[in-house]
Amino acid sequence: MAEFKLSGLSCAHCAQEMESEMQKLKYGKDAKVLYNSGKMVISDKMVMADVEKILQQEGVSVVKPDGEHDHNHDHGDRKLIIQIAISTILFFVAFLTEKNIPVWGAFSIYFVAAALSGYQTFFKGLKNLFRLKFNIDTLMTVALVGAFTIGDWREGTVVAILFGINEYLEGFGMRQARKSMAALLKVVPKTANILKDGVTVEVPINELQLGDIVLIKAGDKVPSDAMIVEGKSSVNEAAITGESMPVEKQIGDALFGGSVNNEGTLKAQITAIYADSSLAKILHLVEEAQETKTPTELFIDKFAKYYTPIIMLFAVLVTIVPPLFFNGVWSYWVYEGLAVLIIGCPCALILSSPVAIVSGITRSAKNGVLIKGGVFLEQLAKTKQIAFDKTGTLTEGKPVVAREVVYDDANFFQISGMMEQSSGHPIAAAVMVYVTKHQTTFPEMTDLTTIGGKGLRGTFEGKQYFLGNEQQIPDASWTAQSKQDVDKLKNEGYTVVVTASETAVLGIFGIRDALRKESKQLVSQLHEEGMTNIIMLTGDHEKTAEKVAKEIGIDSYYAGLLPEDKLTKIQQLHDQNGSIAMVGDGINDSPALATADLGIAMGKGTDSAIEVADIVLMQDHLGKLPITVKIAKRVRAVVGFNIAFALGLKIIALLLAVMGYLTLWMAIMADMGATIIVTILGLSILFRSKEEKAIK
Repeated sequence: MAEFKLSGLSCAHCAQEMESEMQKLKYGKDAKVLYNSGKMVISDKMVMADVEKILQQEGVSVVKPDGEHDHNHDHGDRKLIIQIAISTILFFVAFLTEKNIPVWGAFSIYFVAAALSGYQTFFKGLKNLFRLKFNIDTLMTVALVGAFTIGDWREGTVVAILFGINEYLEGFGMRQARKSMAALLKVVPKTANILKDGVTVEVPINELQLGDIVLIKAGDKVPSDAMIVEGKSSVNEAAITGESMPVEKQIGDALFGGSVNNEGTLKAQITAIYADSSLAKILHLVEEAQETKTPTELFIDKFAKYYTPIIMLFAVLVTIVPPLFFNGVWSYWVYEGLAVLIIGCPCALILSSPVAIVSGITRSAKNGVLIKGGVFLEQLAKTKQIAFDKTGTLTEGKPVVAREVVYDDANFFQISGMMEQSSGHPIAAAVMVYVTKHQTTFPEMTDLTTIGGKGLRGTFEGKQYFLGNEQQIPDASWTAQSKQDVDKLKNEGYTVVVTASETAVLGIFGIRDALRKESKQLVSQLHEEGMTNIIMLTGDHEKTAEKVAKEIGIDSYYAGLLPEDKLTKIQQLHDQNGSIAMVGDGINDSPALATADLGIAMGKGTDSAIEVADIVLMQDHLGKLPITVKIAKRVRAVVGFNIAFALGLKIIALLLAVMGYLTLWMAIMADMGATIIVTILGLSILFRSKEEKAIK
């Protein structure tokens, strides 16, 4: 399959029709015209001349490769605006002078004014008539010819001018949405500075190879995913994660392609060629997301296919039934029938959804939230229950000392530090972080031995000391109080680490997985956004799960679950309560993420997170999830209102036509008004709230 950018694609209905025509061509079965992104995807085997012939019928052309940079439609827009402006001036000239000039003079001015705004529509509509193809251009052509034929030159001209404005506005909304999406693509670096034999060579990013060493100066973009081998700096990762605060980086740290080096000079080793980089995958998925149709859009597309023919039939009935059966005046009801034809334009209805959805996907992408399609945005808006994996999602995924019980102030911290300072165990690291708040240097302990599954034993100044779980501590060291304190901490969900001598317990550490600072606020905000059942799934034991759930306000929790148990639990919750979303880290939770109606991964760009989930939070926290739910609900509300508004205006206009009160200008104003409203509301989703900008 080959992909081409298109110029002049400003009509959603026309895009559908061109796609249908292409699919009738040889090898055209899978041809697609992607209105949202302004692209065309066709088979390499298709005859390009035949494809371009179909495009030319709608005034659309293929953008040549050398014209892809900074391509826009400003020239075409300017031409259309000038034509409309001249038409409007001519209309007022004719309107003000028609009583003082010959009839043929007034007719000529009105005709020229109408032709300037509507000649393209007229010729396209004429071709369609000969092919018995009925679309908006056909309807407008019949309406214009009919208006001039029955002598309503003034209204025919107004219709032509207003339709020209409507045509511009129809394309304007999607062009703005596309521009906003295109702004995301500007983060892509064009070249990289490779170091070869001590010499810097500038090459296109597509020529980068794994293992290349690149030089990244202050202000430069990182060309592809890489690892720092020399230097340190702060890096702006906003293009990837949506986070405005710079991140400090040093030797060994990973860099995202597209992030910006703020200061200093870095040398980094390329860890992924650009095509496989996080940035390339994100941009590709965001572009693909624009074209996945929601159930609502599929319904509108199907409805629009039947809508125009029904309107045509209704227009014929409005024209002939009153004169034939109720002694109506033919010229009057022909006029009403022409007005009905104008109402047959399905453009506002077709536009009601895509502008809003593309805006929602784009706004989320700017926040560092990757939504893989409008269908998932719609699903998120409808979901009322959401399940979270605990470890690494609601918690930091690393142990910290959360409680302490000290019996011997003089020795507890020193002995604990001496025993743990050389250990690489995560719990030892948590203990060291805590004890260094009290003492920074520790003597060496002799005969330090690790006892598998229990802890450590060592000697200092002729005395033996022990550190670990209860089994590691000699019976002689325990007192009734220390045993009671250990049981209490365990019942509260802590992992206990005891430090003792041969004769006494010196103190106890209560260890737990640190809660993310945003977890409690997250749960509260999700409740505010209408999530009625917030669930926690964890492999931890019951007491730990209960404590975490109570602390952050979780509605229900399930403990002691293996990965396969989480999958089963997701299925059970779906069967009991309906649609469910699952939030995890995208690695250990892949089965559950795939099983849920909506998989949400928090992975800061990891391959597994991007591949397995429907929505990816590119940050290493959950702070952007509530605002994403809010955006999804806003998109759904806007789409619902747009559909109701577009259809409502048309129903009112059709009722006026039946009663004989509908005029041509009222019909086109109703259609144009609907187009303006649905476009403005769709684009309004792009504007970020103060609350959203404040999330770091």
